Amino acid sequence: MAFEGLSEKLAAVFKKLRGKGRLSEADVREAMREIRLSLLEADVSYKVVKQFVAQVTEKAVGADVLEALSPAQMIVKIVNQELTDLMGGTATKLTIAPKPPTVVMMVGLQGAGKTTNAAKLAGLMRRQNGKRPLLAACDVYRPAAITQLEVVGKQLDIPVFQMGQADPVEIAKEAIRHAEAHGNDLVFLDTAGRLHIDEALMDELKAIKAAVEPTEILLVVDAMIGQDAVNAAKAFDDALDLTGVVLTKLDGDARGGAALSIKAVTGKPIKFAGVGEKLDQIEVFHPDRMASRILGMGDVLSLIERAEQNFDQQQALAMQEKLRKNQFTLNDFMEQMAQVKKMGSLSDLVSMIPGIKPGDLDESDLDDRQLVRMEAIIQSMTPAEREDPKILNASRKKRIAAGAGTQVVEINRMLKQFDMVQAMTKQFTGGKIPKNMRRMMGKKGVRRGGLPRMR
Repeated sequence: MAFEGLSEKLAAVFKKLRGKGRLSEADVREAMREIRLSLLEADVSYKVVKQFVAQVTEKAVGADVLEALSPAQMIVKIVNQELTDLMGGTATKLTIAPKPPTVVMMVGLQGAGKTTNAAKLAGLMRRQNGKRPLLAACDVYRPAAITQLEVVGKQLDIPVFQMGQADPVEIAKEAIRHAEAHGNDLVFLDTAGRLHIDEALMDELKAIKAAVEPTEILLVVDAMIGQDAVNAAKAFDDALDLTGVVLTKLDGDARGGAALSIKAVTGKPIKFAGVGEKLDQIEVFHPDRMASRILGMGDVLSLIERAEQNFDQQQALAMQEKLRKNQFTLNDFMEQMAQVKKMGSLSDLVSMIPGIKPGDLDESDLDDRQLVRMEAIIQSMTPAEREDPKILNASRKKRIAAGAGTQVVEINRMLKQFDMVQAMTKQFTGGKIPKNMRRMMGKKGVRRGGLPRMR
């Protein structure tokens, strides 16, 4: 997750405050100094940090906080609210034109991910809102830009309008006419970018805007480039009057400062966030949920939404029935792993669980390649072995290890994890927490090294 480093630093600050019990104004100001440094290290704009810390300090040194029974918790609450406000307060939906088609103009620097995210957004709007989107190839300069849009459009089964190397303004106008004639109620214009902002780029984008009067102008910006993302956002906003931002690569190891600075600097909301490379890994940006994740409070709502989008309900009910009847096999176990992989990286999913941070777990527990290795092991088994792992003797395990390119010890670890899932389910259906789970669970939820590991 982009904010992992910041989350750990803020957790340390709040832990120190909780250790003091009653707080003085000096304690609060010392904590604010550490928060200020943490935000600057996360690449948040200096002006934004200065204003943020001033607002938090003003509220945190009030009598209501310092005299509260749990002043440290009150300060966490204040920081949470200020972080939420800093990122926009509430989620902002895509504006839909009163008369279709709604035209969404995607802009940004070259390499930010405009083409991919135009397709991702089109897919999201079709899945969640029942729209009939059209992708329009208005980037006639970058080699293979049109081909790339056609490839991702085909993968999502979304039509693509293109006119080759024609005038981008004419392409945009014709795309809208095509949409009107073919019943497409949403048009995404994939415009050209440059490696840097220049006058020619902005003039072309202004011409497209004047010709088609888009409902939305969304800037696609890479969270990994930090403050450069904020500078780009300001330049595009000055020229085009943006309506929102799509922040990509928010699942990476970026410091995350862009997400905390863009709204404050441009006044324009982050509407969507890219959370992975797959074409379905984009979601509405919720400032309150992101603030909770930064403060280690988790994001259960987003976790539930991802599960609802990626898990088949009938399959889940069938799986539940199998578990209840003790008919859960390694084939079912592999299906579960495939569903989890669809939801995103393990570290990202863990960051959504309240009380558990990726840093609380051994790195090998959060290695996404672990799921791939486990899948390879199961696929190297015979149908009979998958149905009844109890028949796996030493010679069978040796054969499976050779087929999966691994070692017998990894097979034993996977089988142990499979047994634990079965045992855990049995215990939970009886309302009890199994002993091995209790041993794994500490004050933070999961102690380091508690999960079975695959090396």
